[in-house]
Amino acid sequence: MKAKELDNKFDRGENIIGALDLSQVRRVNQKATRVNVDFPAWMVQSLDKEATRVGVTRQSIIKLWLAERLKQETGC
Repeated sequence: MKAKELDNKFDRGENIIGALDLSQVRRVNQKATRVNVDFPAWMVQSLDKEATRVGVTRQSIIKLWLAERLKQETGC
């Protein structure tokens, strides 16, 4: 499919997912960087309890809460 045809389909609101090669798709600025953070034992226990309650890992709850706070602070 030519780019013009793809653009026209998109502009008409048609589904173009089938015309895309998604095997190499990457999100911009989403490369993971490892950081080490030391938490007091009581905080780790609280994080684990909340993560279990929500049904996610400790790492996921930390990332979720940090992302929410950063959005709140930066408005992004």
